[in-house]
Amino acid sequence: MMIEKRAYTAMVDGEDLHVCRLGTRGDSGQDPTLVFLHEALGSVAQWRDFPELLSAKCALPALIYDRCGFGLSQPKVDSRGEGYLTRDMESLKSLLDDCSIEQAVLVGHSDGATLALLFAAAFPERVAAVVSEAAHLFVEDETLAGINAAVQRWKNTDFRRRLELYHGLKTEQVFWNWAGTWLDPAFRRWNIAAEVARVSCPVLAIQGGDDGFGTVRQLDTLCTLVGGPHVRCLIDDCGHVPHHQAREEVLDEMARFVAGLDSCHRQPE
Repeated sequence: MMIEKRAYTAMVDGEDLHVCRLGTRGDSGQDPTLVFLHEALGSVAQWRDFPELLSAKCALPALIYDRCGFGLSQPKVDSRGEGYLTRDMESLKSLLDDCSIEQAVLVGHSDGATLALLFAAAFPERVAAVVSEAAHLFVEDETLAGINAAVQRWKNTDFRRRLELYHGLKTEQVFWNWAGTWLDPAFRRWNIAAEVARVSCPVLAIQGGDDGFGTVRQLDTLCTLVGGPHVRCLIDDCGHVPHHQAREEVLDEMARFVAGLDSCHRQPE
């Protein structure tokens, strides 16, 4: 299937966001749109070709964008703070409105998966389903250890230079907004269990068995809390980025999940 790609800048709530739309000539306009939400150090480019592959496999249009402060979107003026994802939720809603997307299948990775769950809880009428990959619901010692290890890589390796390929002059702000938020002792109380319990749409929950930023407790808690149908997928010998580290398995799992949405009478596992 030939996927057409269009990249442009959208003004959303006074912010310039880098947006990519994927589609085919046969799109009906009535189908849900796959909406990809990147991780805390991520961007459109860091998804690589995964959105195109999933869009083609599901025969659905897709939207990928850089949140404000990331990638090719404009720099962020303020720091993150504990409620940073609430602001991102409002921006996402405005972007969906701007793109005339009434129903989204949110495909989120890490911070993006957390954002997808929060958005589904707050705006259930706009979300057909959530694909949650390596979501964080609360702070674990393992998460902080992973972030501290990333800080050491930032200081002692070419990690910064590699991130600059995607974020340019924004790189330092992107990195320290992420690390500083999570390593702030006040952030230790952060927990979105109450919000996740309000998620009623179908959820595909994916996590790598060797995720260095969270334990299987994140996956199990998510599957326990969500109120709608869910599929639990723990991938062995896989780290924090299953869509790259176990690409074919993840593509198949996501496509199977999306194909089953019209007949989602399965019982939670």
